[in-house]
Amino acid sequence: MYITFDDGPSPEVTSWVLDLLKKNGAHATFFCVGANVKRYPEIYQRILLEGHSVGNHTMRHEKGSQTNTKEYLSSIDEASDYISGTLFRPPYGRITWKQASFVKRKFKLIMWTWLSHDYDSSVPVDRIIQNAKKGVCSGDIVVFHDNVKSFERLQQILPEFLKVLEEKKLKSLPIEV
Repeated sequence: MYITFDDGPSPEVTSWVLDLLKKNGAHATFFCVGANVKRYPEIYQRILLEGHSVGNHTMRHEKGSQTNTKEYLSSIDEASDYISGTLFRPPYGRITWKQASFVKRKFKLIMWTWLSHDYDSSVPVDRIIQNAKKGVCSGDIVVFHDNVKSFERLQQILPEFLKVLEEKKLKSLPIEV
């Protein structure tokens, strides 16, 4: 199974995530915002050095469905100056068909099969964990967020989620192309 993180790197959050993943022997894929990689290159390098994979998440976290195609593709290209690899996830999961057809020429488009809702305070943490116990299975791509906005909830959810994986005898691996 594949744990993924969107929006980082962030000094407040990503280092904590990396420490927890290392402690649990888990690997992940980080879909990074180019501006954040430019601002925090040492955290980005740590992600790579610790055996995780990375993907492009645009330069400034633009929503594809609200951005014209030329600007959107330019943002992805600019982010590629800072982010290695050929994985791409659109912010908010929003991308037009036209944008996707261009993106797929250079990148493997990665979405998710299980959304953690770590960003949504209206979804109780215990319900998220119960849903993980019932629904997460081999092959799933799970999305979390390594940003300040979600950090308080992520600190509650991710350790419990990793326990669920251990109970289910599932291993988290980085997405490889």
